[in-house]
Amino acid sequence: MLQIKRSPENPILLPDRNHFWEADAVFNPCPIIVGNKINLFYRAAASSENYDGFSIQISSIGQAVGSDGIHFKDRWQFIRPEYDWERYGCEDPRVTKFNGKYFIFYTALSKFPFSAEGIKIGVAVTKDFKHIEKHPVTPFNAKAMALFPVKIKGKIAAVLTVNTDQPPAKICLALFNKIEDIWSEDYWERWYGSLDKHVIVLQRSTNDHIEVGAPPVKTNKGWLLVYSYIKNYFSGPAVFGIEAALLDLKNPLKIIGRTNKPLLIPEEGYEQHGRVHNIVFPSGALVKNNKLMIYYGAADTSCCVASVGLKEFVNELISPSCSALVKRFSDNPIIKPAGEHPWEAKAVFNPGAVDLGGRIHLLYRAMSNDNTSVLGYASSPDGFHFNNRLAEPVYVPREDFEKKNQAGGNSGCEDPRLTVIGNKIYICYTAFNGVGPTRVALSSILINDFLAKRWNWAKPVLISPPDTDDKDAAIFPKKIKGKYAILHRLGFSIWIDFVDNLNFDGKSKWIKGRVLMNPRSGQSDSIKVGITAPPIETKNGWLLIYHGISRSDSHYRVRAALLDRSNPAVVLARTRDPIFEPETDYEKQGIVNNVVFPCGAILIKDQLFFYYGAADKVIAVATAKLGDILKLF
Repeated sequence: MLQIKRSPENPILLPDRNHFWEADAVFNPCPIIVGNKINLFYRAAASSENYDGFSIQISSIGQAVGSDGIHFKDRWQFIRPEYDWERYGCEDPRVTKFNGKYFIFYTALSKFPFSAEGIKIGVAVTKDFKHIEKHPVTPFNAKAMALFPVKIKGKIAAVLTVNTDQPPAKICLALFNKIEDIWSEDYWERWYGSLDKHVIVLQRSTNDHIEVGAPPVKTNKGWLLVYSYIKNYFSGPAVFGIEAALLDLKNPLKIIGRTNKPLLIPEEGYEQHGRVHNIVFPSGALVKNNKLMIYYGAADTSCCVASVGLKEFVNELISPSCSALVKRFSDNPIIKPAGEHPWEAKAVFNPGAVDLGGRIHLLYRAMSNDNTSVLGYASSPDGFHFNNRLAEPVYVPREDFEKKNQAGGNSGCEDPRLTVIGNKIYICYTAFNGVGPTRVALSSILINDFLAKRWNWAKPVLISPPDTDDKDAAIFPKKIKGKYAILHRLGFSIWIDFVDNLNFDGKSKWIKGRVLMNPRSGQSDSIKVGITAPPIETKNGWLLIYHGISRSDSHYRVRAALLDRSNPAVVLARTRDPIFEPETDYEKQGIVNNVVFPCGAILIKDQLFFYYGAADKVIAVATAKLGDILKLF
C-alpha cells in the first residue's frame, strides 16, 4: 500500500524569537526552485502588537533559502503589509514561475475584526526577488490562489478558492487572455457572475470544507493538485486532512482521479499541538529525485514536509478504487427473513461459512420478533444460490450466559465464525443474556455430524474475561509454532492471543493476549475495529478481512490487513481505503442502517467469497479476486 512519509526532520522550520515578524509562528510554506537553490516562502506570524487601536498579530511572508528542500538557514521578511487592501496581514503564499517571472499569490486582509469582505487575494510579481510589483486580485472573498506554470490551450490558468469565508467554498479554475486580467476587476466580475461553470467538484459533503493547497504540478498523466480537505468542518469534530486530485492536462475542470480519504491527518505531536491544535494544511509541492514533496503547515505553528514516489502516487490516483475490486452478486440478498418461521421472522444476517463436501455451508444469525438470536443453516453448490435451507434452527441458546434475562431485549447466540481444524468445526460466537456484557463463547462439532445434519454440538463455554465486553472472535485454521491463535475484539481494538489448547473450562482460562490493531483517527475505522471472517493463509501472509466504524457517520465498512505468516501478531499492512462499504438499498436500510458485516469468507481457487449481513436485516454475497486484494498491500 502506498505510504506518505513524513520527514524525520520535521518540523523543518520553526519560529525565530530573534525576529519579531516571525517570533510566534511560521507555517503554510510553498517552495520553488531558483537556480540551484530552493526558496521557501511561508506565512510568518509576529508577536501581538497594538495596531490601529487593536492588539493583533500581523502576518507577513518570509523567505528562506536552502539546497535540499529540508534545511533552510538564511531567512528574511519578503512581503509585508503596505497598502490598505493588505494592511492587517499577508498570509499563505503560493509561488509559481511563469514566463520568466515569479507570481506569489497570498491572502490579503484589509479589515479588522476579520470578516469575509476583507479577506481577498493579492499577488506579488518579481523577476529577481528584489523588485516587487503588488496588485489586489479578487474583488470578492477568496483565498488560496495559484498559477499553473504553463499555458493551457493558449490561456493563462490559475486555481483559487472562492467564498472561503462565505461557505460553501469552491475550488475553481480561472483562465486569462493576458497577465493583466489577473488583477482586472472587470474580468473578475464577469467570471464571478458565472461561478458554477468554473468549479472543480471536489467536495463530498456540505459539512466539509475545502481549499487549494499547492500550486498544480504537471505530470505526464495530468495536473496534480494537492489540497486541504477538512471533514466535518461545519458539523464537528473537524478533521483536517491533505488530499490530492489528478486533473486533465487540457481541461483541468475534468477530474481524472482523486483520493477519497486523507493522505495525512494530524497524528504527530507537532501537528496536534500548537497555536491551533490538530491541523495539517498543504500549501506547497516540489518534485525532487522522482519524489513528490508535499509542504504543509502543522498546528499553525511550524513548517513540515512529507514525501511519496511521484509515479506510484499518480498511478494510484488513476487506478480503480479498492471498492471497485469487490463485486456484489446481482441477485442479492441471497437469504431474507422467513415470516413462516418465527425464529427467523425479523432478520437473518452475519453468516459464518465453511467449504465442505462440495458445498458452501452457512450458519447465520437469525432473530425472532422478540429479539432472540439463534443460528440457522443454509448451503449452496456454487456459493451463490442457497437451495438447502433448514426450517429449524441448528444452534440455540443453552446456557445461562446466553438465555434471555430481560423480556424483549436482545439475547442469544450472535455472529458465528467457523474454523475447520482436523475433524472438527470450531464455532466462536457472541453470547449475550440481555443484561451482562457480551462475551465470546466456543463450541465445536464433528465434521461428519455437521455434514449429516446431526447437530451434536459440544457444550459451549465462555472463553473471554468476565465483566468485559468482548466479541468478534475467530480461531486461525492451523496451529502456529505449536499454538492456536485466536482473534477477538476487546473494547475498541482487535486483539490476538496464543493458547496451547482449546480446552477451555469457562471458569479460569480466558483469552486476552495483546492488541493487534487499533482504530485510526481521521479514517473510516476511527471508532472501533473488529475482525470479520477467520483469516485466510496466502503466500504473502495471513489475509484478515476486518470491519471498521467511522466517527464521522457510524457506518460499518470493510477493510483488509496482512499479517505475518509465521508471527500473525505482526501487522504487515492495512488498506487505507475500504474494500467495500454500504452502497445498495439493502445495505443502507434495515434494522441498523449502513452496515456491511461479513462473518464468513471462502477462497475458491483464486476467488474470494464474502458472506455478509446487510443493514442487520438480510444476507448477501460479494466476490473479489485474491490477487487483486493482495495488490492493495
